[in-house]
Amino acid sequence: MNASEIRQKFLNFFENKGHTLVPSAPIVLRNDPTLMFTNAGMNQFKDIFLGNQPAPHPRIANTQKCLRVSGKHNDLEEVGYDTYHHTMFEMLGNWSFGDYFKSEAIDWAWEFLTENLKLDPENLYATVFEGSEEEGISFDEEAYTCWLRHLPAEKIIRGGRKDNFWEMGDTGPCGPCSEIHIDLRTEKERKEVPGKLLVNTGDPRVIEIWNLVFI
Repeated sequence: MNASEIRQKFLNFFENKGHTLVPSAPIVLRNDPTLMFTNAGMNQFKDIFLGNQPAPHPRIANTQKCLRVSGKHNDLEEVGYDTYHHTMFEMLGNWSFGDYFKSEAIDWAWEFLTENLKLDPENLYATVFEGSEEEGISFDEEAYTCWLRHLPAEKIIRGGRKDNFWEMGDTGPCGPCSEIHIDLRTEKERKEVPGKLLVNTGDPRVIEIWNLVFI
């Protein structure tokens, strides 16, 4: 299965879940002095998240062309040193504006990966935000409970602010996030070292493939 087929499967899947498909925004942003280039799928929805304009649809899906060469998300220094950083890439996204939340987002991500892309559930892990006592942010028990429908507890990993709390900037929309990781190693390698020990350690063989952000 190539990238074009995965993209189309994703769009078809979420269109069937009641999402309106919208085109990719331009890479060179218009009317946003805070960014030089589009670096994430949420950029074109920024004013909706900030409450400056209403959402045109309660459910949206898109594939966004992104360029990460400056600012907070600058991948230039990583390109060529690992197998997964690129300056330009496409970010697939499904968006809910006041409609569904964690339960549906997690269930549909799992359904798409395991039933549509036929990924082996045995090789998948999920992460959830462990909370921050210092900042008064609680453990994301709701996401954890949702994941228990699909994964055993030992494959649901609690992560800190760096990996499992999303922020648009120093101020503005933010919230916990839940990642899905896949273990691409051989069966022999998986028996020698459990995949959960390699999640978010920079090992390209156990890599994040989805980030569910809950704002």
